[in-house]
Amino acid sequence: MTTTPVEKTARSAASLAWARRRHSVARFWREYRRHRAGLYGLAGLVLIAALALAAPLLVGPDVQSVTNAPGTALERPSGAFPLGTDQFGRSLLGLLVWGARISLTVGLLAAALSVAIGTLVGIIAGHYGGWFSTVLMRITDWFLVMPTLVLAIVLATVMSRNIWTVVIAIGVTSWPTTARLVRAQTIAVESRPYIERAKALGGGHGHIMNRHVLPNVMPLVLAQTTLGISSAILTEATLAFLGLGDPTVVSWGGMLQDAREAGAVSSGHWWYLAPPGIAIALVALAFTLCGRAIESVLNPKLGVAR
Repeated sequence: MTTTPVEKTARSAASLAWARRRHSVARFWREYRRHRAGLYGLAGLVLIAALALAAPLLVGPDVQSVTNAPGTALERPSGAFPLGTDQFGRSLLGLLVWGARISLTVGLLAAALSVAIGTLVGIIAGHYGGWFSTVLMRITDWFLVMPTLVLAIVLATVMSRNIWTVVIAIGVTSWPTTARLVRAQTIAVESRPYIERAKALGGGHGHIMNRHVLPNVMPLVLAQTTLGISSAILTEATLAFLGLGDPTVVSWGGMLQDAREAGAVSSGHWWYLAPPGIAIALVALAFTLCGRAIESVLNPKLGVAR
């Protein structure tokens, strides 16, 4: 079967595009490796993600059962229970590993939803401009000045208590910062000469936004997503600590809430409070380190400033 010149041109263009992407990824990783803090954060995230994925094999789903708990209530750390037990006699180490699945999942989904909304609003506002952009930005400002946690608490209170409610509550209240950043980047991109040439050649609004603006704002979106995950995990832990999370699943915030209800603070049961609190802090720190490193790679001026 012969290949037409048009097909050969299309294949060569596709191979050239893939070669450029591979070169960009290799260059990104080469620059990222220069940031030692970013490597530490990435190593920590890989370890925690591996533990979360392997949780069914390491501890099994029975670790959540309150009727078949292997220990007695509030045992101190020992050889059998390295982190002690909770008020039901369940292993805190097993609960910590299992809770990583929920905390990371909620953080990732909530951050993805938040960045998706912010990117959409920012690109549309920056591209169209005029009164439409003004209206979108005033709505963004309203969400920006309102406390994110308060809005999330309101949504989590009026909606049913499950994981998706927490994801939606966090996602729809934390997008304004991304929207403002993406709008500013969109305006900067559309001031470049090749955008004028694309418009002169008949490129429509959808073509300009999808083929020219979105690829140029994606590095900013990637960095904002990485930084947003840590905030989403902290917000999820706060909502669970306030009793607004899903009571049917184990999360790190839910473990803190259970410890508070069991009187761990006043009784001095430090092993009940410390593990989930430290886990939340370490994951938030790891995502923050990765986000800062990605920012420095994508915008070298930040690395010079620091």
